[in-house]
Amino acid sequence: MLSLETWELASYVVTVVGLPFAIGVFLWEQRRERQTEEEELHQRLAETYADFLKLVLDNADLQLLRRRPGEVDLTDEQKERRYALFGILTSIFERAYVMVYEADMNRQRRRLWQTWDDYIQEWCARADYRSALPDLLRGEDEEFADYMRRRADAPSAGGAGPA
Repeated sequence: MLSLETWELASYVVTVVGLPFAIGVFLWEQRRERQTEEEELHQRLAETYADFLKLVLDNADLQLLRRRPGEVDLTDEQKERRYALFGILTSIFERAYVMVYEADMNRQRRRLWQTWDDYIQEWCARADYRSALPDLLRGEDEEFADYMRRRADAPSAGGAGPA
């Protein structure tokens, strides 16, 4: 049989080696779970944006996919549909901003946010979207609204439209 001293030594070994190991495994699992949740969040947001682009395709007469939209004469009904689509788009951008953006982002989150920032920049390059923004941003999250105003006022906002 094992003596009391052997059992005591075994308990010290478990305490000194096993407990820190268990804590390390727990922390690693927590980190992995957070990363998986962030990737799932990004995937859901990306699917929402893809659904928006399907709406844009269904409303091709509004010519929202043109990189450099010309002056198109739209009927009142088309202008209303375009405004509604811009409202949906702004809502998607706000959800992405609230769920992903942080002032001090880690590398992974920064990569996820860069995709959304690119989309925002592309849409803010459109004069018709920029001109609708003041109305679209009323009542929205104030930090998000400030971010969108800065993106719309950026010099690159005069460039190409969405891809």
